Amino acid sequence: MTTYVALLYSIVLGEGRRVIMSELRATADALGFDAPRTLVATGNLVFETEEIPVADLEARLERAFEQRFGRHVDIIVRGADGWRRLVAGNPFPAESALAPSHVMARVMRDPIDDRVVDGLLPYRDPGDQIARVDGDLWVAFAGKPSEGRLLGAMTPKRLGGIGTSRNWNTIRALGDRLDRRN
Repeated sequence: MTTYVALLYSIVLGEGRRVIMSELRATADALGFDAPRTLVATGNLVFETEEIPVADLEARLERAFEQRFGRHVDIIVRGADGWRRLVAGNPFPAESALAPSHVMARVMRDPIDDRVVDGLLPYRDPGDQIARVDGDLWVAFAGKPSEGRLLGAMTPKRLGGIGTSRNWNTIRALGDRLDRRN
């Protein structure tokens, strides 16, 4: 069995309705995935199954999600080894130790290139740092991410592809869940 991490781009289904994590686990269970477990109520799923190409898992999860909830949501999947590389590749360890909720990775389905990073530079607030690691975008925000200009500039169109953001607390906690079946 191989362990995977799946990240939903959004868990908002419409006016006043969000995906309940028990429903997300039930969706994974119905697909035949083993030991589905979620982390916080923001669309983070860890599960086990036979080794399957990531693109196939993403497509299966997206179809099942749309059938169950009536709405398409982009889902990014990484294998356990890929997730461990993401955790180990954090380019901002000092900032993560100081303010873990201010360090974020935009986990991308397809790798971004350096031109994307260059295009985001004008949106930085003083002290914001940006890095590209293995095709994902990392940002260390000087202040609250929601109060700066950079977070709003990180759109799928500007980034050139599908991705979803998670802060360091969530990234690290998902890494910790890889080897636990609860």
